[in-house]
Amino acid sequence: LSPYFEALKLDLLNKRIERLGEELARQGVRVERAEERRDRERREVEDVRRDLAENGGDRLERLAMDIRRLEEERERRAGKARRYADLVGVLGETPAADDAGFLAQKRRFADLAGELRSEDDRLQNALVEQRVAFSQGRQERDELRAEIRSLRARRSNIPAEQVAMRTALCRALQAGEEDMPFAGELLEVREDERDWEGAAERLLRNFGLSLLVPDAHYARVAAWVDKTDLKGRLVYFRVRESRRREPPSLHPDSLVRKLSIKPDSEFYAWLELELAHRFDVACCATGEQFRREPRAVTRAGQIKMPGERHEKDDRHRIDDRARFVLGWTNVEKIATLESGARRLEARLGEQGNDIAEAEKSRRIVQERLDNLLRLDEYTDFKELDWSALATEVARLHDEKRQLETASDVLGKLNARLAEANEALASAEAALEARRDERSRTGQRQSDALALRERTQAALRDVDRESLQSEFEQLDEMRSTVLGEAALTVESCDNRQQDVREWLQKRIDAGKSRLDRLRDKIHQAMMTFKEAFKLETAEIDANVDAAAEYADMLGRLQADALPEFEARFKRLLNENTIREIANFHFQLNREREVIRDRIGRINESLYRIPYNPGRYIRLEAQRTQDAEIRDFRTDLRACTDDALSGSGDDRYSEARFLQVQRIIERFRGREGMAEQDRRWTGKVTDVRSWFTFAASERWREDDTEHEHYSDSGGKSGGQKEKLAYTILAASLAYQFGLESGRVRSFRFVVIDEAFGRGSDESTQYALRLFSELDLQLLIVTPLQKIHIIEPFVASVGFVHNEDGRTSRLRNLSIEEYREERARAAG
Repeated sequence: LSPYFEALKLDLLNKRIERLGEELARQGVRVERAEERRDRERREVEDVRRDLAENGGDRLERLAMDIRRLEEERERRAGKARRYADLVGVLGETPAADDAGFLAQKRRFADLAGELRSEDDRLQNALVEQRVAFSQGRQERDELRAEIRSLRARRSNIPAEQVAMRTALCRALQAGEEDMPFAGELLEVREDERDWEGAAERLLRNFGLSLLVPDAHYARVAAWVDKTDLKGRLVYFRVRESRRREPPSLHPDSLVRKLSIKPDSEFYAWLELELAHRFDVACCATGEQFRREPRAVTRAGQIKMPGERHEKDDRHRIDDRARFVLGWTNVEKIATLESGARRLEARLGEQGNDIAEAEKSRRIVQERLDNLLRLDEYTDFKELDWSALATEVARLHDEKRQLETASDVLGKLNARLAEANEALASAEAALEARRDERSRTGQRQSDALALRERTQAALRDVDRESLQSEFEQLDEMRSTVLGEAALTVESCDNRQQDVREWLQKRIDAGKSRLDRLRDKIHQAMMTFKEAFKLETAEIDANVDAAAEYADMLGRLQADALPEFEARFKRLLNENTIREIANFHFQLNREREVIRDRIGRINESLYRIPYNPGRYIRLEAQRTQDAEIRDFRTDLRACTDDALSGSGDDRYSEARFLQVQRIIERFRGREGMAEQDRRWTGKVTDVRSWFTFAASERWREDDTEHEHYSDSGGKSGGQKEKLAYTILAASLAYQFGLESGRVRSFRFVVIDEAFGRGSDESTQYALRLFSELDLQLLIVTPLQKIHIIEPFVASVGFVHNEDGRTSRLRNLSIEEYREERARAAG
């Protein structure tokens, strides 16, 4: 298909190239004519210009050029003058009118710039100081707000950073904060001694910020504090168990007498002693008393201690309640801090206004400095003097008008020059259009030649004469697909695609018919393989294997197997149904074995008193499980008539299909293999055909006293006896034992036996195991030996004296009894 359309394209290209060559020749003639016209118009323009020059046209042209140059310079100077006037006006002055005034103004502006720079430096320094003070004030305000929030969340006066440190400690140790109070939370200045509150706060501040750690928490607190970066200072006291000591006698004016300890605190005794030892300081109302006492404090906060040491710390006011740490409530401290916060907010507002005013003043100074900096661009008054140029431009305009009105010849020549220029422009435009047209045609010819070369290269290895018959067929096909549509070089590729798509559709339709036929053959093969899996196991369900299916058909026709189909089917039905009947018989026999063994076990249980006048009997009842019931029904439906019926009905097709459904479930159906496996294990285990229970009955009349399907609602002793009964029955069933008929090795080991059971249930179990002839090895603690002794023949004592070496001593029951009697005597 491609060579055919390439050949068509080559013929069309040859015709196009020939046509374009003729067109190029005609366009070359038109370009030559347009060039001749342009040359004529150029000569006309030159002639008119020469006439103008001879009649004064050169002076007019020079005047026009000078006027344009001077007007441009005037506008430039006028623009600079306007900008200069605006800048000078901002500074409160008027523009200079001459060169001397301009120079004087520049000197004034230089002096003003120096003054403004000094003012800007002063304002900047002031702003820095104000902003630093404002930032510090904001930080102080934020800290104050945080402290107020912290105080509102609690009752103590301890600073927030100390409280946060304790919170982190208690969270890490998973302890309550109330277990580790600060000393200040438990101390308060008495109401009637408030005039000494400031001195007490100053003297006890460090002690009030100390954490009290109970002895039970001390080790963990010390370890946590040692490994933790506290980001601050923490003092804590280890509070040991109080060894009650009498506090020392206090000075009559002692500061301790002015303090109260929180009454319900577990640290009361410790604080009482600690305050007496540390702060038995005389509160002195006079200077004489202060000088006389060895340990003293004044209301103003001056402290005197042994060793002639005196101290007074006035870095904070003594009545500054914001620093108080003692007390059980913080209402007054919160009020003090809130008052301070309000004063601080007012101060910050004033500072903010001052900063805004300073910034405004500095902006004004900087704007004036910027204007002065822009004025430095103007260095010469001539750059601003535009009025002189305006006068000169007016003079040149007058001269030009006088020349133009003085001669009519110049007017006519100017009109001719304008017409000649217009005609020249038209001729040049026409020439450019002809050249463009010729260039486009030449480009089209070049493109056609390049495309012909590529097409010839594509057809170089194609023998068109040998493909002539195929080309004739494609001519007919193209007519059918495209009709009478004209074919061009550009449309060849698209028309080729149209024909290709038409052919592809016909090919796809044929392939679709083949695929449908292949699918039908494949489906028939799959159906045959599914029906005869064994015979076709080595043959694929594929059209390529058709010969193998044909060979099989030939063998079937040669062997005449269809004639034996009826007999084969009858034998298959008979053997299958007979096997399922044998299977049903085997299951029924296993069911009877279970019933027989339960009967023999019940004979043994009858001879053992379960309770006074009563015995236990095991009962095997038919299960009500739906799956087992349906399975047994299906088995009976398959086999009842097969064993007792007559005629061909026993081996009918319907009965065979019933058997087939059961066998398919045994094998596992597709998608239900796990479910069918579980079902098969359940319905073929004959034990699951029964529901087992225990019936407690009266020996006198064999009526039932109680029925046990489980042990729910029974006492511990009842559950033990019932469990022993079920255990013994299970062992007897497992060994196939009967009372009095010992036939096999029947050894049973019971570890940790009867450790928690009652004596009655233990005796019952041992009699039951003995009646069933079970051989027992009993591992039990000594406390049950008196119950087990009548039922054992030997005893093995295990002794472990130091927990590492065990020793075993074996005794017969008689030797055990003798040694026990000797030990008792």
